[in-house]
Amino acid sequence: MADTADGRTGVKRAAVLGSPIAHSLSPALHRAAYDALGLDWTYDAIDVDEERLAGFLDGLDGRWAGLSLTMPLKQAVIPLLTRVDPVAMAVGSVNTVLPGPGGWSGTNTDIVGIAEALTRAGLRGEERSATILGAGATARSAVAALAALGVADVTVCARRREPAEGVADLASAQGMAAHARGLEPDPDLIGADIVVSTLPGSAGERWAALAERATGVLLDASYHPWPTPLAAAWAGGRVASGRDMLLWQAVEQVRLMTGLTPPVDVMRAALPD
Repeated sequence: MADTADGRTGVKRAAVLGSPIAHSLSPALHRAAYDALGLDWTYDAIDVDEERLAGFLDGLDGRWAGLSLTMPLKQAVIPLLTRVDPVAMAVGSVNTVLPGPGGWSGTNTDIVGIAEALTRAGLRGEERSATILGAGATARSAVAALAALGVADVTVCARRREPAEGVADLASAQGMAAHARGLEPDPDLIGADIVVSTLPGSAGERWAALAERATGVLLDASYHPWPTPLAAAWAGGRVASGRDMLLWQAVEQVRLMTGLTPPVDVMRAALPD
């Protein structure tokens, strides 16, 4: 196994992998946490695509504490791992790789990030209905988060019917009543207890015209530029952004990789404006 650590005694390594990766905010979050925790660890952003992923994993040694994954690797990594936790396997998305007995294991902290971002935006514990805009990997993680929050009824809206039905099937498997719809704005759906938009910021603009009817909590996974048209128009102001989701999934990653209590305020402050 190749020595891919940096050679300093006692130094642990971690990194975020993806392609492209230069835009990632993960290094700022993790490095701030390590500094506050007094850990002499490194955390890099490394461009790795699907073709190079297996070779990269084979080259890791015992000084690696873990990996964060972004697109396009969250699904591609699954067959390369020794173990994947059941929820991450169900949603078909792994964003965190950790060392374990006999090999590397995978989990999904996006689910924690979504649930925590929604909770802190002002959930009241009575939410039973949700609308998800979009049907990609984030939408699939949102299904698991909504199930954990006790949501009973989910409608998935996407431009193409087949992906929407796939995410709805996942929601059904999680025990929720699930429906697949097109992406045409619907005043009834914008009035759900929770709305999760996984659309690019401008793509949610048509739904923004209905946002004065909103009474629930919005998580808009887009965060640049912020606020999105949908977030800016959202009635009642109970809104979480993709930055909130990013923060809380990284907090969980730091906890898993270090075994220590993450310094949340320090990590939040490390996010650029």
